[in-house]
Amino acid sequence: MNTKLHAVTDANGRPISFFITAGQVSDYTGAVADRGYDADWYRDALQAKGITPCIPGRKSRNKIIKYNKRRYKRRNRIEIMFGRLKDWRRVATRYDSCSMAFLSAIALAATVLFWL
Repeated sequence: MNTKLHAVTDANGRPISFFITAGQVSDYTGAVADRGYDADWYRDALQAKGITPCIPGRKSRNKIIKYNKRRYKRRNRIEIMFGRLKDWRRVATRYDSCSMAFLSAIALAATVLFWL
């Protein structure tokens, strides 16, 4: 079983929403934004949804892309949230073989994390 968990957090790193995709699906369906996701079409798609992209340009890009460096440095908050989720043994080891049961366990853990 191979799946990827995508998450949205608020500015404090508290979980807001989750969705699961198949493991072989591209991460472009999520909103991960590091240099590997530097593509004009991806930036345009985010802006069409009203999201201001904060993605630095690749080093090989000819045109310089402006982004908020302070906001980009705070992207570790989502990694911290995933680490806190993995404190829950059921989430870290993925006991559930059904993806919906796994997502339910994540929702339960996230509800507790949100209020801590």
